Amino acid sequence: MISSLRQPVIGITGSDLVLRQRHATPIKARAFLPSLSREKTQRSLVSVQKPLHIVSLGVGNFVPVKDDERGDLVKCGAYEADRSEVEAASTPSEAAKKVKIGIYFATWWALNVVFNIYNKKVLNAYPYPWLTSTLSLACGSLMMLISWATRIAEAPKTDLEFWKSLFPVAVAHTIGHVAATVSMSKVAVSFTHIIKSGEPAFSVLVSRFILGETFPVPVYLSLLPIIGGCALAAVTELNFNMTGFMGAMISNLAFVFRNIFSKKGMKGKSVSGMNYYACLSILSLAILTPFAIAVEGPQLWAAGYQTAISQIGPQFIWWVAAQSVFYHLYNQVSYMSLDEISPLTFSIGNTMKRISVIVSSIIIFHTPVQPINALGAAIAILGTFLYSQAKQ
Repeated sequence: MISSLRQPVIGITGSDLVLRQRHATPIKARAFLPSLSREKTQRSLVSVQKPLHIVSLGVGNFVPVKDDERGDLVKCGAYEADRSEVEAASTPSEAAKKVKIGIYFATWWALNVVFNIYNKKVLNAYPYPWLTSTLSLACGSLMMLISWATRIAEAPKTDLEFWKSLFPVAVAHTIGHVAATVSMSKVAVSFTHIIKSGEPAFSVLVSRFILGETFPVPVYLSLLPIIGGCALAAVTELNFNMTGFMGAMISNLAFVFRNIFSKKGMKGKSVSGMNYYACLSILSLAILTPFAIAVEGPQLWAAGYQTAISQIGPQFIWWVAAQSVFYHLYNQVSYMSLDEISPLTFSIGNTMKRISVIVSSIIIFHTPVQPINALGAAIAILGTFLYSQAKQ
């Protein structure tokens, strides 16, 4: 038997390494370390800077060792070990987890920024948000079907009940996705994301008045800067458009219901975050396609495509492909990160994501921003951060 222990400054001498065992006296647990309470009388033979392993020979099935003067003995040996030998099992795993979460966050933010840039470029040249939304879902669905078919990723084990539970989630996800794309086709990316930072306010209001949930007072107070900041940013927006504003608001409401349906319907379902979002994309694609055809239609799409190619050139095709691929990737990474982090950490990460998207879009598209508009955005984002703190 080998045991490891850590202790304050002590010395274990050579005479302490042999322990007496009487036939009539049962061996107690403390008998294995008789020198721990003694004063140090000799020069320490064992370093106290490293963990100590105690090795007992015959413990459990005692093997007595004869000694003419001392009688029956139980021999014990001690040796030093590096601290890393004892802690290696825990420390690297914690460090690796932190690194993994950091990589998830950095990847999530980067992919989201790239998606928003290419999505806005496509919508500026090709103002058909319903088709653009459909292509995003179609690309992600195709990528995952190929991954499952080639066994790059393990296909999820689903049944009819799984898809029934997923259906209301997919409906809300589809509405939220299309509404956000419509918003970005009408207003600046930064403005859409400022309004979308007000999603916590919708979450609390829906939960309170529809689900009957109550929240602590700090949660309600955190809504004041969110609502006030969004209102200030909207009023002072130079390129304000009612369709764009309402699209962002509808997107907020839809994503709140998506989260509610997801929590209620997916309890006990053992599907990973990556596969869960893949299934969500496939079902959303099936729901969205007929509506996209009805609202816009192939004739408008064909005419718009010819116009975009004549103005932009063949690189327009790459813009469409990029926005579709990056949309799926950033959502997939965000769902994968939910498997590794707490909801609070995810909320903070989502807040930081909005900041990165707003700042990068203003820089890349040279969006004119008034100081009062920037103040409103900052207040709204601060309120979102306070909400994530108060909610926990």
